[in-house]
Amino acid sequence: MQTYGNPNVTYAWYAGNSGVTNRSGRFIASHIGHTGLICFGAGANTLFELARYNPSLPMGDQGLVMLPHLATYGLGGCENGVLTEPYTITVVAVFHLIFSAVYAGGAMLHSFRYKEKLEDYPAGSRPNKFAFDWTDPNRLTSILGHHLCFLALGCVQFVEWAKYNGIYDPAIGSVRKVQYNLDLGAIWNHQIDWLSISSLEDIMGGHAFLAFFMAAGAAFHIFTSNFGEYTEFKGKGLLGAEWVLSTSLAGAAYTAFVAAFWVSTNTTIYPTELYGEVLKLKLEIAPYFLDTQTLAGDAHTGRAWLANFHYYVGFFYLQGHLWHGLRAMGFDFKRIGKYFDNLETSQISAG
Repeated sequence: MQTYGNPNVTYAWYAGNSGVTNRSGRFIASHIGHTGLICFGAGANTLFELARYNPSLPMGDQGLVMLPHLATYGLGGCENGVLTEPYTITVVAVFHLIFSAVYAGGAMLHSFRYKEKLEDYPAGSRPNKFAFDWTDPNRLTSILGHHLCFLALGCVQFVEWAKYNGIYDPAIGSVRKVQYNLDLGAIWNHQIDWLSISSLEDIMGGHAFLAFFMAAGAAFHIFTSNFGEYTEFKGKGLLGAEWVLSTSLAGAAYTAFVAAFWVSTNTTIYPTELYGEVLKLKLEIAPYFLDTQTLAGDAHTGRAWLANFHYYVGFFYLQGHLWHGLRAMGFDFKRIGKYFDNLETSQISAG
């Protein structure tokens, strides 16, 4: 991380990123711990929503988020927006809670039992194979390839699930099996009109294409080194922990913004009976999405919660991208304070 020329820099306990910057073992432990937190949050929130779910009311009017997502995947026996088999969702939630405990155990094992730096293990050993240096482009491109591989597998799993189990189709108010439509022309055109996609087959086709595209990228990054010489144009001199963090935040911001605008208007993958009516975009101090229907007690639809949460999280991700990116490029934010201090003491003399 940026030390501003201080070789003995120290960070407070709450500066979590600094604790794993040059400690590959701790970095893996933090990844596992974060996964456990996500699993626990998903399972706990699903049980919370299931406990307050009222089948006599439209699901979209109850401010739910987890249940509509699971119903979209065809879980819970959803018929016309009403869950008929909530036990299935209970099983999914409990499994997430169980796995969160497993992940927590793994995180503590890597934190307290194994070495902080995997490169301290003997060369050729299995732990040593996962050691990495933030400034090593060949190692980082291999790590990127493995990430793309798992993302591709996730897309394949989604496409196969829709094909053999089915997903919720708002046109018929029930779950049906969806065969993906791998039309490259349609996929290309949907880059512009993706907000208005109204075909589940096209959506599955897009995921099938992404699976192939990311699998090809995974193979390229895993089995090849950087193509050509690693030059300044490719980022030489920038590559490091903070630059990787910056670009990761940029990707997270982009996906958050896409999710916010898609959930606010699309009713094919986000049906109105599950998420509520479409939203309208308003602008006051900051942009926000507003419900077009009035609910009792000034409540909000699940669509409003999802859209606004993703939008504002994406906004802060974007600020983090700019902050860490500028620091990685060598900009010293402490100069700003010094600059204003100098303005107060500076004097202008007339010639």
